[in-house]
Amino acid sequence: MLINILAFIVAVSVLVTFHEYGHYWVARKLGVKVLRFSIGFGKPLWKRVAGADRTEYVIAAIPLGGYVKMLDEREGEVDPHELGRAFNRQTVSKRIAIVAAGPFFNFILAILAYWFMFMLGVNGIKPVIGNVTPNSIAAEAGVLSGEQILKIDGQPTPTWEITSIKLLQHALKHERLNVELRDPQGRTVQRILDLRNSQILSDNGDMLGKLGISPWRPLVLPVIGGLVEGEAAQRDGVLVGDRILTANGEALRSWNEWVDFVRARPAQTLVIKIDRNGKPITLKLRTDTQYEDGRKLGRIGAYPRIDREQLSGMRVEVRFGPIESLMRALSKTQELTVLTLKVMWGLVTGEASLKNISGPVTIAEFAGMSAVLGLSSFLGALAIFSISIGILNLLPVPVLDGGHLLYYFIELIKGSPISEMTEAVCQRVGVAMLASLMALAFYNDFTRLFG
Repeated sequence: MLINILAFIVAVSVLVTFHEYGHYWVARKLGVKVLRFSIGFGKPLWKRVAGADRTEYVIAAIPLGGYVKMLDEREGEVDPHELGRAFNRQTVSKRIAIVAAGPFFNFILAILAYWFMFMLGVNGIKPVIGNVTPNSIAAEAGVLSGEQILKIDGQPTPTWEITSIKLLQHALKHERLNVELRDPQGRTVQRILDLRNSQILSDNGDMLGKLGISPWRPLVLPVIGGLVEGEAAQRDGVLVGDRILTANGEALRSWNEWVDFVRARPAQTLVIKIDRNGKPITLKLRTDTQYEDGRKLGRIGAYPRIDREQLSGMRVEVRFGPIESLMRALSKTQELTVLTLKVMWGLVTGEASLKNISGPVTIAEFAGMSAVLGLSSFLGALAIFSISIGILNLLPVPVLDGGHLLYYFIELIKGSPISEMTEAVCQRVGVAMLASLMALAFYNDFTRLFG
């Protein structure tokens, strides 16, 4: 939880700083006076006044946004000699440039993050297929367990992350997809995935699972590798290193079997037989209860012991030089931007479920997980967040940058600004729309957490 919170604060602070710096930098370049540059809202924790314009630079207590306050007659009296530097006195083209600069800088941040990520090296797992669900899209295409996905539509797929993005892109196009794979004997085979009727985003859930594919997983024995402080396993005497032999008399061969056994028995007492340093021991273990997608599941608070040697041969690192990394960063940013827009359009048309909308809780979890995996993974997550924020701010919704841009384009067409009354009504509508969106995002977050 602490890692998630810290990673979230760092990510949001970087995203907000870049976004607001875009507004600030372009405003200064176009001669508009900036009164305050604030990262965060609320009570200032740090403040400094600097520059010929005596601009206030502020870090505030609530790190969930920021703002750039410019000289503007609509917000207070302006000295006559400074009227030319007021935002509201600028031409429409200058105002458009200042407002659009914030989202534009988010895309620049995404490019920079991806650039450094590719130079540092991207760690991933080879896209080797574990199980194939019978009668699924993958099964009908002839995909088999143990095959490795080499290329999708002629483009290399060295990791599961890249593979998943490519599959999602083509699923949104509803087309037949050529996939090149390598079977366990080293032979290259071609498969055709028919995605014309796929509904990848019709509901929440695993995209690969909807195609009938599960990634390869190492065989994990039912050996305790770690315990959660204060939860059932630790309370009832289970120790790290214990191997679960039987539960209620049922033999267990893998960690997955043990997990399925526990999850199916919430708030029940299990009689387990374990091997502890070569000695058989019998324990009674009372499971706790958790909720997932509305289901009541058992939980004991234990983690498996992972055989790192099994994973070593599946890991892959993708690293490039500065020039190629920049080219790939540009391509990746463009690719994710288009994909995000398609998914958002799917939300409008009903092709994608509203359950796919995530809020701050999910973002914090994602940020924390990527931070634990390393700087490269965190940079990748930061790029995704930055692209999402850039696109979100460009939506023609009052209150957002896109809403202000819409006002200015209307002004260009009709030759005069929209009325203050119209703008006030639009602002209220915009606030209501954003509040509804945030409520839905929080609802989805807590539904994922607590069922």
